[in-house]
Amino acid sequence: MRGTEHLRAALLRDRASDAVEEMDLPGCDPGRLERTYAQFALVNRAVAGWRGIYRSRIRPRLSTGSATSLLDIGCGGGDVSVLLARWAARDGLRLKVTAIDPDPRAILFARARHATADVTFRQAASAELLDEGNRYDLVVSNHVLHHLDRLEAFLDESARLSRGTVFHNDIRRSPTAYALFSAGSWVLTGSYIRQDGLTSIRRSYTSAELAAAAPPGWTVARHAPFRSLLLHETPDDVHQSGPGASG
Repeated sequence: MRGTEHLRAALLRDRASDAVEEMDLPGCDPGRLERTYAQFALVNRAVAGWRGIYRSRIRPRLSTGSATSLLDIGCGGGDVSVLLARWAARDGLRLKVTAIDPDPRAILFARARHATADVTFRQAASAELLDEGNRYDLVVSNHVLHHLDRLEAFLDESARLSRGTVFHNDIRRSPTAYALFSAGSWVLTGSYIRQDGLTSIRRSYTSAELAAAAPPGWTVARHAPFRSLLLHETPDDVHQSGPGASG
């Protein structure tokens, strides 16, 4: 057992930036991909910690009057976008969510699975929204950072899209996270969740690595089990309008 622990620690000592998740491949199995999107909802609710982020960081920024606009970048199957909109509605607060993903397969699934007036799903990249002149009161992402080869460009785009706060929620790499996910994900069959989840942990940043990789103006907060929250606040003098996207 001790030898296994040493091997796992060695495997996770450095970030596996070249590892590839199978669901990201163009030719991956459509059925397994659809089940992966469906099972994301279970995994995110169990371990991603969005309920706490909503209560402590998003809900205080919402109101019962004018709608607050929120952009979810890389929304995948759309479950986080819908949860945020649902929690706000239950609290009597107005939140208008735009959820984007460049992968057409993700958007097709999200639109088919989550029909709600409070969330608009769109196949797009953040750069396209910038070109259109759109801005949002809040910008979020879930499990996107570890996928990226160009972290600084993505962070720059997300900051420029925000009139307020940006919250990038991602996995924090550790041998314990790897061991627990490996042991607990056997039940998620017929999808890419288990193998790609383990790859995601290997690709993810430690909090120190993420802080070092992020440009000035970004801060890292540890939250939930094995998660890092990368935060950016837009300076007050940049706020030029009230809630709602400008585009």
